[in-house]
Amino acid sequence: MPNTTRGLVCAHHHLYSSLARGMPAPKQTPTGFIEILQQVWWRLDAALDADMIYWSAALGAVEALMNGTTAIVDHHESPNAIEGSLSIIAQACGDVGVRVNTCYGISDRWDDVGNLHSKISPLSPMSSAAKRGLAECERFIAEGGNGMVGVHAAFTCGDETLSAAAQLADKLNVGVHIHVAEGVDDSHAGSRLAHLAKSNWLLVHGVHLNEPLKGRLVHNPRSNMNNHVGYAKPTTQSNTILLGTDGIGADMLEEARLAYARLREFDIAETPDTVAQWLSNGYQLFPEAANDTVTWNYDHVESPWHVAFTPGTRVTDVVIDDQAVIRNGLPTRVDIQEIRAKAQEQSVRLFERLN
Repeated sequence: MPNTTRGLVCAHHHLYSSLARGMPAPKQTPTGFIEILQQVWWRLDAALDADMIYWSAALGAVEALMNGTTAIVDHHESPNAIEGSLSIIAQACGDVGVRVNTCYGISDRWDDVGNLHSKISPLSPMSSAAKRGLAECERFIAEGGNGMVGVHAAFTCGDETLSAAAQLADKLNVGVHIHVAEGVDDSHAGSRLAHLAKSNWLLVHGVHLNEPLKGRLVHNPRSNMNNHVGYAKPTTQSNTILLGTDGIGADMLEEARLAYARLREFDIAETPDTVAQWLSNGYQLFPEAANDTVTWNYDHVESPWHVAFTPGTRVTDVVIDDQAVIRNGLPTRVDIQEIRAKAQEQSVRLFERLN
């Protein structure tokens, strides 16, 4: 039996979250999704600088390759380090050898000095941070970067900002990469975006999506469970479904196993073939990844049924564009120990800021 596959695609990642492991706990335990964002992830966003962005992206990229993921669709936010951030991520991924499509996720939740607004409504004017984020997306793509126009989520943006993002995406001939109805607080996203969304949009989560919405839908089962937002029921949606991790690494076989277990709990008639199709749909975003070659230490990895019930499968070699970027389980273009050490240094700096 063959022990090789095509490169895997992570259809939604937050590479900057690579430094979040072991971060200081919030002073109060979050009791809901919005509190998790406010007390954990939005604090992390605001603390990032250029060095943290580079080494978190490098660590996330090399870990992706070591798990057979050769292409990453990244969604980035660093409100106090916006300008140039997408190029830093692209550089880190390029140094490692992984393919990346990245964007800056704009939001009106930040004021001009990096503080959170208490409440956003559809009538809220576009913030200067959102304008800077749109400018970063435009600059990066205009200079030849592989990206989309990013939006954090409808509930943290006014209608003016959502419209501006859609218009810029049309101008640049790319899609919008946006979190949609992840929690109940964004359950009206479908109605707010219905007149804007297009088939090339990348809709992330869709757990509480109540209206049909154009675009591909990225399912992130582990993240949804971790954030206690509910099950997205992706098989009930008419959209093309892809599989992402929402920043919890880029081990797509592990994500697929968990996705299947959750799907099977929802529908006993489902099989691992459904999740295998979600993985394959990633080639719609990264067709070139289908030409990458991943060799595994297991000789049934092409079988969805084997993958679903065989933990511990590991990568031995990865070839991208005829270049060996992983050999005998280790990266060839970078020193994994150096990346881990540098990422550790940056995580210490990050945690000091969070404290």
